[in-house]
Amino acid sequence: MVDLRQNPYFLSEEDIKWVEETIDGMSAEEKVGQLFFQLTASHDEEYLKELMEKYHLGGCRYNPAPGKAIQEQNRKLQKYAKVPLFIACNTEAGGDGACADGTMIGSGVKIAATDKEEYAFALGKMANEEAAAIGCNMAFAPVSDILYNWENTEVVSRAFGGDAERVARMSAAYLEGAHTIDGFACAAKHFPGNGQDFRDAHLSNNVNYFDVEEWDKTYGMVYKTLIDKGLDAIMGGHIMLPEYAKAINPDLKDEDMMPATLSHEIMTVLLREKLGFNGMVVTDASHMVAMTDRMSRKEMLPKSINSGCDMFLFFNDPDEDFNTMLDAYKNGLIGEERMREALTRILGLKAHLGLHKKAKEDLVPKPETADAVLGKEEHKEMQKTISNDCITLVKYKDKDVLPLTPERYKRIMIVHVKGAENGMSALMKLMGAGGGNPAEALKQRLCDKGFDAFIYESPLDQMKKKIEAGEKPDVNLYFAGKNAIADFVKDMDLVITLCDVSGGRPSFGLSKGGGEIPWYVFEVPVVAIGCGQPTMLADIPQVRTYINTYDSKDTTFDALVEDLMEGEDAFKGIDPIDSFCGLFDARL
Repeated sequence: MVDLRQNPYFLSEEDIKWVEETIDGMSAEEKVGQLFFQLTASHDEEYLKELMEKYHLGGCRYNPAPGKAIQEQNRKLQKYAKVPLFIACNTEAGGDGACADGTMIGSGVKIAATDKEEYAFALGKMANEEAAAIGCNMAFAPVSDILYNWENTEVVSRAFGGDAERVARMSAAYLEGAHTIDGFACAAKHFPGNGQDFRDAHLSNNVNYFDVEEWDKTYGMVYKTLIDKGLDAIMGGHIMLPEYAKAINPDLKDEDMMPATLSHEIMTVLLREKLGFNGMVVTDASHMVAMTDRMSRKEMLPKSINSGCDMFLFFNDPDEDFNTMLDAYKNGLIGEERMREALTRILGLKAHLGLHKKAKEDLVPKPETADAVLGKEEHKEMQKTISNDCITLVKYKDKDVLPLTPERYKRIMIVHVKGAENGMSALMKLMGAGGGNPAEALKQRLCDKGFDAFIYESPLDQMKKKIEAGEKPDVNLYFAGKNAIADFVKDMDLVITLCDVSGGRPSFGLSKGGGEIPWYVFEVPVVAIGCGQPTMLADIPQVRTYINTYDSKDTTFDALVEDLMEGEDAFKGIDPIDSFCGLFDARL
């Protein structure tokens, strides 16, 4: 049973009465609707009205847009909601996870590199102050995963590093920061813990391989810390935990192993009974392959609720999914007791946030609130402070390379290494996300400091230019990269290999003796910089000097250039993961 008087609800008798009477007065359709979080597809009022009046949604997420547009969408959603709804955002790294003009504060790995909990607190407070200003009341954050496998690209930059104690401290600090905002909740993710499997749960299965003892003292410790500090909700990950599931149910067969979101052993026995979590659980997105590849969708929807999840994230087809869940409730597949338990947690959390006591017009702040809060100078200053403290000199074998000064290295070649494009990165590019060119930004800063910096153009890029100009490229141009070493290095004093890889592995094109792969580390001084994923040493282990900046924001590159010119002692960051990726040769 759910105890609404206890953590994390702490409801009064009057609040509990509202929860109970509201549930008692609901139709079957209204009860089922509360189980769903939906991703909105339009800001059109008629569309939003239908979502609320036809499907009776319990919560919504949305696609990126400017803050004023999101605020107006949220106002319409609450206007047509019979029961006030959760409106959630992904403020993992800042207010930019709530709206396009929100402030990016710092990713989990970037803040972990400072080893300062006060920055995680500031992230939770500032990011969600911006989210609340546009009418959000829940963060799908903090990311409480632990990076154990450098090949896990799903959370490598999002988690607070690879140390369980630090992840616990910083996740708790984020939660505490968010809880300074009245009526705001956090859903920590991704239970029971990502960071071991190299595969991305969006595209494949994902497994947490820890046994009971290992899990309890790492991921379990993180979640117990958060639960004891009043964590409102948990997002269940589509992650298998086979050793623990079998310890709970020795009769469980391998072929019956499920991701946590479909596992009674994990979501009910481990999370509810062993860890004592009394709050609400929402599934991760239901289109992810790690959830969809275990059974038919018709079976999957009710099984997620029966396994212990209270809310289901995103319709596929609204009518189809809604009716699937409704039929499961009406025919008893989802029992009355389980339905009431889920609704009690959902409405209990809404009451804890005080949503039931507000007039509809007060559920979303007035338009001028967004103007006052989004992009606050205080938030921008925090981003700058974190950038100054995070930059990490991971590897420094040639002790005389730094500092960089125009007198020592007048002519600097910047080699811009990018990641292989995937579906999501292509979509983000089409939507205008991703900002400018970090190589150009770094070049400009260096030139402003008196360096003569230029950007390397690979033979492949030269061939592409010819094709775009309607000319036939000479394939031999590619092989011409294998020139005399003296010819290659004569026009530069130092090379900066700038690894701009946001996901996956770097793509080096057709480099054979050209400049993309720094084969020339013993021919000319080379400084490699990771401004995306911090695991680039796996692919360029030969570099002698390697730095992680974690992003390419203006404040970050400002701090980077200052550190480069001051020298080794200027770098304040600590390595929050194993940036050597467990590879012997990366340390050579």
